[in-house]
Amino acid sequence: MPEGPSIVILKEEVRSFTGKKVIDVAGYAKIDLERLRNKKIIAFKSWGKHFLICFPGFTVRIHLLMFGTYRINERKDSNPALQLQFAQGELNFYTCSVRIIEEPLDEVYDWSGDVMNEHWNPAGAMAKLKKIPETLVADALLDQDIFAGSGNIIKNEVLFRIRVHPASKVGDLPLKKKRELVKEAVNYSFDFLAWKKEYMLKAHWLAHTKKICPRCHIPFIKEHMGKTNRRTFYCANCQILY
Repeated sequence: MPEGPSIVILKEEVRSFTGKKVIDVAGYAKIDLERLRNKKIIAFKSWGKHFLICFPGFTVRIHLLMFGTYRINERKDSNPALQLQFAQGELNFYTCSVRIIEEPLDEVYDWSGDVMNEHWNPAGAMAKLKKIPETLVADALLDQDIFAGSGNIIKNEVLFRIRVHPASKVGDLPLKKKRELVKEAVNYSFDFLAWKKEYMLKAHWLAHTKKICPRCHIPFIKEHMGKTNRRTFYCANCQILY
């Protein structure tokens, strides 16, 4: 599943289509496709893992789910969920969820909860964490109401960075560790963004999908953990279970 930094990259890659008119539209998405025809795109935005195409009076929200992809000015062999054609160029989205948002985006999204948004509010994240003391940190980092944009890679790498065992409960973490959790969720997201742009993201993974802890030189443990049941990689020696 593409995480927040990948959606930010998508937003940057399509910036040139801002202000352009959709001259043709196609796809199997269950929305009123004709509503997009001959409409100008006024902005591209992102919130966490949501990619937002803003038109006058409404927004198309795209979620790439687990296996979604996109192509800019080229096509895959498979049918797109949504295809937008312009006088020069096109956008194609595959294997994704597409829906229309009628409300103003400020009424739908809490921008302060997006780890990569300029309005990110760490104090707000701390307050939300305080309300879920029994939640595993492995689940908390995947909670889009707290850390919008954070995904499984970010979860595994952040917990390794701050030396916290993923099965620790939020309420058991010392205040210092909670602050580190919030801080590093943002720091790693921006590192992720920079490395992804350099096509070097995987080269910088220290824990995610790895077999040996680079600090302790012992095998990592791999588990499907928590309510989210996502793959979790951790070192039982240097990541403390609080």
